[in-house]
Amino acid sequence: MINDNPFVFMGGTFDPIHNGHLRTALELQQWLGVDQIALIPAKTPVHREAPGRSSEQRLEMVRLAVADEPALRVDDREICSDQPSYSLLTLQSLRQELGDERPICMIMGMDAYQTLPSWHEWEKFIDLCHLIVVHRPGYQLPDGDQISDFTQQHRVVTPQDVLTKPAGSVLFHELTPLAISATQIRQTIEQGLSPRYLLPDQVWRYIQANRLYSQVS
Repeated sequence: MINDNPFVFMGGTFDPIHNGHLRTALELQQWLGVDQIALIPAKTPVHREAPGRSSEQRLEMVRLAVADEPALRVDDREICSDQPSYSLLTLQSLRQELGDERPICMIMGMDAYQTLPSWHEWEKFIDLCHLIVVHRPGYQLPDGDQISDFTQQHRVVTPQDVLTKPAGSVLFHELTPLAISATQIRQTIEQGLSPRYLLPDQVWRYIQANRLYSQVS
């Protein structure tokens, strides 16, 4: 384990959280050799349609999902904030809390990474954290665009590069994710079918008890 205790996190709406999210986070925790990875549910996402479930319901599902896994934990700072869920605000909050020297790593998928230039003040992210970009085998970044230039400027190749300094780097990790999506789960439930084994049993029980995602709620 790394002694500097980096803060590594993955954000999302988690509507609902599922085994694809959890397995990705756990594999990255093991690959990086850090103690934990934090999951930060978004309150009001600004880059996508608002989730159908409340902030409190989505937060509770994440809490249930990670309750028995010490390598994962939930961070409720975005849910508790009265501001929109801009990544910049989250990063500034983390940096203020953790100090200037502690490594901070934000995990994102390749699809999200390619849209970074459309994010609010995205150029400031790299001064506050490292970016860990998860991509599928064989995926290549396009050449000659803004994000390609950004990548060439900041790319590193080993976990040590992001775990031994506070911020400033982009690290790619090839991962074959589970073919599970929150949309798939919502549609399955709406059709009156069971999504079991796509998400933790405790989350499925919570969904059933609170009649989430079903047409009659």
